[in-house]
Amino acid sequence: MTHISFSELKNWDKCPYYHKLVNLDKIRIFKGNEHTAFGNAVHDTCENMMLNKNIQAKEYFLNQYKKVLKKLSEDDYDFDKKLVLDMREQGIELIPYIIPGVKEYFGNYKVVATEENLFEDIEIDNYKFKGYIDLVLKTDDGKYHIIDWKTCSWGWDYKKKNDKILSYQLVYYKHYYSKKYNIDIKDIETHFALLKRTAKKNKVEIFKVTSGAKKTKNALNFLEKALYNIKSKNHVKNRLSCKYCEFYKTKHCT
Repeated sequence: MTHISFSELKNWDKCPYYHKLVNLDKIRIFKGNEHTAFGNAVHDTCENMMLNKNIQAKEYFLNQYKKVLKKLSEDDYDFDKKLVLDMREQGIELIPYIIPGVKEYFGNYKVVATEENLFEDIEIDNYKFKGYIDLVLKTDDGKYHIIDWKTCSWGWDYKKKNDKILSYQLVYYKHYYSKKYNIDIKDIETHFALLKRTAKKNKVEIFKVTSGAKKTKNALNFLEKALYNIKSKNHVKNRLSCKYCEFYKTKHCT
């Protein structure tokens, strides 16, 4: 390994042995499902809506959704047909709320970047942090705003909104985006944008994630700890994660 991403860190936090199988041995059983197909299609649509005001967003979503579903079918995935059709209609209903939701939350803004690529030095044995920021906006007050789209059903509860590891994703994005462009960390704010499939109202919920000096230090310490253990080949199994693991009771993890 010469780099690490937040998704890899999540895998390591879930179970170091799971991280070994997926990220080092490159073994994957799970290739996607209806939920990942919906999420990918909505993410692609969001990206293109932010860049192109004239896009036919509903049609674009439907085309992207079909493409992702087709790829899954080529992998012989057994679809829940009702769920696929429900998600299709939910996506059509959701899409028109996205841009108005962004405008209501941020006011006047300009799009700085979509899918901003990060590949920045971690300064730990020449490792780099790799990531893709969904959206970067700049508002009239000179602030930069890093946004990560999250598709979900009805929303997130208090526990998930305050999940420490989940929030670290935006902490890393803020830290390394600041380093990449030499922007004062105080001029960058971070947000999750929840795009809700089944909610009857408030279909787009954007909320700020704070990331001060203490939280940033904790996140970087967590990153350093993970890299130390990965390099040291400490692939200890987390038995508490076994029940819902894709490798549970398979030849890869017995």
